[in-house]
Amino acid sequence: MKRAASIALVIMVAAAATLAQSAPNENFEPFQQWMGAVLTGDAATLKSLYSTNPAAQVRVKTVMHDADADTSFWMGLKVRSMKVAIIRGTAPRSDVTHLILHMDMRVGSDAHAYAVTDDQVWLKEGDDWRLVSVERTDDPELKQPADMKKDIYPADADAHAEIRAAEEKAAKEHKRLLLVFGANWCFDCHVLDLALHGPELSPTVEANYEVVHVDIGPDGKKNGDVAKQFGVSLKKGVPVVAVADPDGKAVVSTNNGEFEDARQLTPKFLAEFLNQWKPETR
Repeated sequence: MKRAASIALVIMVAAAATLAQSAPNENFEPFQQWMGAVLTGDAATLKSLYSTNPAAQVRVKTVMHDADADTSFWMGLKVRSMKVAIIRGTAPRSDVTHLILHMDMRVGSDAHAYAVTDDQVWLKEGDDWRLVSVERTDDPELKQPADMKKDIYPADADAHAEIRAAEEKAAKEHKRLLLVFGANWCFDCHVLDLALHGPELSPTVEANYEVVHVDIGPDGKKNGDVAKQFGVSLKKGVPVVAVADPDGKAVVSTNNGEFEDARQLTPKFLAEFLNQWKPETR
């Protein structure tokens, strides 16, 4: 999940990293208005729900779009039905609501199946709520988590001790370390974790890697010495994945944001990465 300088994405990160005052869900009235406009094909109402000051930002596969483009996308789908699952809802302030939603739909004249994961940040402007930031994942290939309750990065974990133990085990079993830098507040970290434990990738992971999750904390500064040790930069967002040999020598790290948008990745991409950097056959 990338930390951007814009006000919209700063709000999104605050919503992700802060304990919620309440737990909004898919019944949040502004979202219900948004969904109603999508289902009825009401482009004018849908567009009116996006902020103009600041202008809403819509991110799709790292490319930024405006409200008009998002409106056109939803109108073009011709959604016939929509089943919404709440992944997480937070309200860090009374004027900010952050929803991560997965929508299973029937779309088009043939009512074929289509799915979208929509990461929405709503900002209250006067008496009205407006969408200020959206990250849209169209028909994702990786399974999206049903919630973000899994404690992937325990607050009391000792990264140094876990890495030492992983190095010892990796040396005995001719494996490498797979270090995943991230945090529990990061949705893409949950997507990546689910993928690594899934049936397509877990055999490769288990045969070749000792996995260690390195917590960056709520402000991104925790375990900074570990990041430095393995040549990891968090500037392009998390998760960041690093591969290291059992002797602690860094092999590669994804410092250019290759995994930051994990929700958009494919099983093929992840399999190719894991196979590229697995230990050489003895």
